[in-house]
Amino acid sequence: QVQLVESGGGLVQAGGSLRLSCAASGRSFSSYAMGWFRQAPGKEREFVAGTKWSGGSKYYADYADFAEGRFTISRDGANTVVLRMNSLKPEDTAVYYCAADRWGQGSSAASSYEYWGQGTQVTVSS
Repeated sequence: QVQLVESGGGLVQAGGSLRLSCAASGRSFSSYAMGWFRQAPGKEREFVAGTKWSGGSKYYADYADFAEGRFTISRDGANTVVLRMNSLKPEDTAVYYCAADRWGQGSSAASSYEYWGQGTQVTVSS
C-alpha cells in the first residue's frame, strides 16, 4: 500500500525557516516524480516545487516563481523528498502536501500526481 507521510510543519516567524520531509512507502519511488504543493484557506492548491528523475541517482528540480531562491527541494534517497524553506513570509501560510507521480512527468499540475500525503500545516506569523 502506497503511503506518503509529511512532517516538519509548524509555526514560525516571518523570515524564519522550516524543513518539511515526506517519507513514501509501499514501493520504490526512484523513478517517480515527487513534489510539494500547498493550499491556503479559500485558495486553489498550487505547485511549490518538484523533482523529476533524470537518470541514475540524479533528479531535476523545478520551482514555482514564489519559491525560487527561497525554497530548496531535494531527494534523500528514492523514497524521501525534503523541502527546505527559508525567508518565510506570512503569505507562505498554508497546508503543504507531498505528492508522487508514477509516470515521472514532473508536472506542476496537481492532476498529474496520483499519490498524496495528508498534509502538514505551515503558519508564518508577521
